[in-house]
Amino acid sequence: MEPYLFLQDFLPDAGTFDVIPFGNGLIHKTYLVQRGAEPIYVLQEVNTAVFTDPLAISMNLHHLNDFLVQRDTTNFFPMPIPTISGMDYAEHSGTYFRLTPFVKGTHALDSCLTPEQAFEASRQFGKFTAAFKGFDTNLLKPTIPGFHDLGFRWTQFTTALIKGNPSRISLAHKQIQEINAYHALVERYNTIQQSASFLKRVTHHDTKISNVLFDQADRGACVIDLDTVMPGFFISDVGDMCRTYLSPGNEEDKDLSRVFVRKEFYDAIMEGYLEYMHDQMTQDELKTMNYAGEFMIYMQALRFLTDFLNDDVYYGSRYPMHNLDRTINQLHLLNDFIRVTR
Repeated sequence: MEPYLFLQDFLPDAGTFDVIPFGNGLIHKTYLVQRGAEPIYVLQEVNTAVFTDPLAISMNLHHLNDFLVQRDTTNFFPMPIPTISGMDYAEHSGTYFRLTPFVKGTHALDSCLTPEQAFEASRQFGKFTAAFKGFDTNLLKPTIPGFHDLGFRWTQFTTALIKGNPSRISLAHKQIQEINAYHALVERYNTIQQSASFLKRVTHHDTKISNVLFDQADRGACVIDLDTVMPGFFISDVGDMCRTYLSPGNEEDKDLSRVFVRKEFYDAIMEGYLEYMHDQMTQDELKTMNYAGEFMIYMQALRFLTDFLNDDVYYGSRYPMHNLDRTINQLHLLNDFIRVTR
């Protein structure tokens, strides 16, 4: 069905709007709803292959919004606009669409170009988690079970070593050895899981810079795309910022001379996140800030390699060695991250 047909479920005057493709997100299909040249709403088709229970997202958002309303905070929280019948989603034949307000006077970034942008984005994610101090995270339903569970990802990897494509296992021998050499990162994660010093909090889990809106002065305005908000450890959010902000080259870059850690960006991430979170964190957590980057970069390398061994069933690939190249890229970034931050 056309996006416009779903828009009619939300707006009685849907015919006065234009619906055009918007952004370059990899998970959901997103459309800008505008009247003339003025953007009013964002219409989004939920990818139910990734988020198999869209109603869990809706339930989580209501729990979080209710908490903020009761606390009478000034934190901006972009709730979906209900349909004419009062539902959070328009659904037809198993396809789900939602509508949210377009935040006027803001823009998103595709990549992190300056330490100031890294600081502003990290500050917003720290502010987001800090706002939910005292929230009962048991109320939140995991929208992607096991998403940042490094122990689970390790099990997937070791299973792929047994059941994966034998020729690819042979081809990736060097990368498999390197992944195994860093197994201490998995052991450290397992220790964190069992430690009372590491707290489960409301965590975004997808802290790429495009999930922060910036105002016209390039100051961070708010966090968006809350589908992956679940209970988690701070290492997920800080680690994902390290993985995606620090290098001028991204995970797709085969030119490894572009894949390296910019220390001033790392310092900006730490400073921004801790502005709101420092007083809420335990001493053991504060001592573990640099591990966050190791954790997330390693886990992404592990996931790319696992997918390569399994014939590209999760991430897919544009050419046969794509996921192996991604693995090499992330292992290179991990080595440089350790060199710079330890």
